[in-house]
Amino acid sequence: MTEPILELKDVKTTVKSADGQVIPILKGINLKINVGDFITIIGTNGAGKSTLLSTIAGNLRPSSGSIMHNGADITKWNEEKRTQFIARVFQDPKLGTAPRMTVAENLLLATKRGMRKPLTLRKLKPKIPEFIELAKSMNNGLENRMNTFVSGLSGGQRQALSFLMATIKRPDILLLDEHTAALDPHTSQNLLNVTDQKIKQDHLTALMITHHMEDALKYGNRLLVLKDGKVKADINQEEKEKLQVSDLYNFFE
Repeated sequence: MTEPILELKDVKTTVKSADGQVIPILKGINLKINVGDFITIIGTNGAGKSTLLSTIAGNLRPSSGSIMHNGADITKWNEEKRTQFIARVFQDPKLGTAPRMTVAENLLLATKRGMRKPLTLRKLKPKIPEFIELAKSMNNGLENRMNTFVSGLSGGQRQALSFLMATIKRPDILLLDEHTAALDPHTSQNLLNVTDQKIKQDHLTALMITHHMEDALKYGNRLLVLKDGKVKADINQEEKEKLQVSDLYNFFE
């Protein structure tokens, strides 16, 4: 049997409130993620969805349990070390990009993700044609904004750039933290379609949080339902195809 690309074993994660109180968020997550899985994640507010992604990314360290990447224990690895194989796109278009740099400069930085060498912006010009072709795939005119500072982009273009930066080096694990939630419906749907195409085309392994039940059923080959810090259901492709949106709401009653 093929080893999972990522495995969480009885992972528990706590956070501290403003008054110093320790609050348990993840309460024993067991999860095996296989190469090529596209997992959509749903759950009520406070279920632990973003905490799960932060724990995988290394922003939060589990209070107990372990995280394995290709069989190696990475539980104590920090976020920076995990960027060698994990990329994340956040809900806020302002996160994940450098606003005072151009689109092309941001993409060049992304090609150096996880490298230990000092970041430089040399040899940018020869990369421009490649970046333009890449940006065309986003279907929103980003290819015409190579020399535009990121602060001058629309929210949709900025989020499209964040997505390109996250996927340009084909990470082992792509984390999508409600990456279309801040966009208008048309822009959101365009980015979701591009996301689906890119994941399939590059055979990426991805986890995507969504609040839209229709999207949870439409995209991906697995559906994870979180409730009160635990996995309430882990639904495979065959089971998912038989579900209606009303069936998903039943998990939260």
